[in-house]
Amino acid sequence: MRNTTRYPVSGGNSLWHIYKTVPFSKVMKNFIVIQLARYTPVLSFKNWLYRTFLKMKVGDQTSFALMVMLDIMFPEKISVGRNTVIGYNTTILAHEYLIKEYRLGNVVIGDEVMIGANSTILPGITIGDRAIVSAGTLVHKDVPEGAFVGGNPMRVIYTKEEMEKRMSNDEIYNQL
Repeated sequence: MRNTTRYPVSGGNSLWHIYKTVPFSKVMKNFIVIQLARYTPVLSFKNWLYRTFLKMKVGDQTSFALMVMLDIMFPEKISVGRNTVIGYNTTILAHEYLIKEYRLGNVVIGDEVMIGANSTILPGITIGDRAIVSAGTLVHKDVPEGAFVGGNPMRVIYTKEEMEKRMSNDEIYNQL
């Protein structure tokens, strides 16, 4: 189960109430920063933008590939550990606006995590240290530490223990 907080609304759908939940000026600032970062190839500059203007927690040597789309409304609810790779065109959401409510949830991505291209991470998700998320995955529940997950809906392909066994048998990893 995702760890989100629910906020009911009345009248129009929750997106209709957007500027009651987040100031317009914040959305515009975040939009500009995120769009600039999406197209810049300088990884350290992206991390600086995210930390400085979006108040995100971003670990050292973390890499956000081109076109990564962060939550425009609540990027400060996203934290990414050190030495993590976020693949091309991945979307990380910390909010969801529904018909009768909106939901907010922190997204916590651990250290040395690999997230494949074109993945989507929903609000309220924790991805454990050294986990691997295959390309195109919809991350709709927490990912255990060291697991290899993939698909839509996401499922565990290999547990931490199975991954360790596979890597111990792999010549490339044994040479490192």
